[in-house]
Amino acid sequence: MSKRAAVIGMGKSGRAATALLKARGWDVTTHDEKDGPLPDPVVADLVVLSPGVPRSKVHTSAELIGEIELAWRMLPEGAGPILGVTGTNGKSTTTALLGHMIPGAFVGGNLGRPFSEACEKPYPVHVVELSSFQLESIVSTPVLGSIITNLQPDHLDRYPSQQEYAAAKARIFMNAPKNGWVVINGDDPAVVELAKPAKVPVHPFKLSDAFSFSLTNRALRGDHNRQNAMAAAKCAQLYGIADAQIQQALDTFPGLPHRLELVRELNGVEWINDSKATNVDSSLVALAALKGPIWLIAGGKGKGAPYEPLVTAARGKVAGVLTIGNDAPTISKAFGGLFSIHPCETLPKAIAEAQKLAKSGDTVLLSPACASYDQFDNFEHRGDTFKRLVNAL
Repeated sequence: MSKRAAVIGMGKSGRAATALLKARGWDVTTHDEKDGPLPDPVVADLVVLSPGVPRSKVHTSAELIGEIELAWRMLPEGAGPILGVTGTNGKSTTTALLGHMIPGAFVGGNLGRPFSEACEKPYPVHVVELSSFQLESIVSTPVLGSIITNLQPDHLDRYPSQQEYAAAKARIFMNAPKNGWVVINGDDPAVVELAKPAKVPVHPFKLSDAFSFSLTNRALRGDHNRQNAMAAAKCAQLYGIADAQIQQALDTFPGLPHRLELVRELNGVEWINDSKATNVDSSLVALAALKGPIWLIAGGKGKGAPYEPLVTAARGKVAGVLTIGNDAPTISKAFGGLFSIHPCETLPKAIAEAQKLAKSGDTVLLSPACASYDQFDNFEHRGDTFKRLVNAL
């Protein structure tokens, strides 16, 4: 008799989990937001929850797991260990960079390919980006080597407190095998505190440390990328990758789209897509990495964090702010009186306005400091829309 599974949330990971379960002979029912309210209770032998659905919304007597746990349980015989990357910012770049350092690695999770796709064949190692939402629903998934990049206020629209957000992140090393390790950002006191309960060796890195590799790759410029490189290199070394291979990967890493991505230079104006900046801290990194004058396009679905740090960082560097999306009034209020504010509502209007305002030597920066779900499917959709419109100017 076939087992019954219910998959809640039909985004990328939900669809991948459904395909995996069906391939393994399960009877699968699915439910998505657009299908209406969830039944109470959900009846199945196993319930697989997509990251975007809080556990508190699902009532069931069945075992409740996430797509990461499902994939781990169904990895084929001979599949290698997991190297996991979490943190508020920098985790996608660090994941991709670490994967670039290890030949034959599966690279995915919260970045790119859902982890369920690793079940198609045995990979020697799995480099997996793990969000707090994904970590909430792991049970037995063992992460051999963990990286925690940093910890800033984020997802306060989902978590009652910063402590609960941090607790979700700490789950990354809870099942670490005895030969495992944790690499942490030693410059971040919150991360240092977070790693204290780890039962495996903890390896901190700091910007002030001597780094035995050269960083000349433009895709890795800025202190934030130096931290990403230090984290990935340390983890790769602990996994057993030779220094020469690590250096080659640092030299050839192409970077990721939507992260301080230069779209074009037009009439002396640089247009930069930083759509991945879905929170205030990520936009702070963008402002620190660029020279002014900057015309900042910001706004979207806010996450509850204050914008004052962004206002402070913008002084002397930002020429004006073009606001879009749901949180536009809040951003206007935070920046108001100190900067020229241009309410634009939508991204196309902001781009048209920025083209009128920007002069040669200026930079137009899409770094929203907000999630994208008010007007776009995801940050990639927002960034791709920006690139398409800018390239059409």
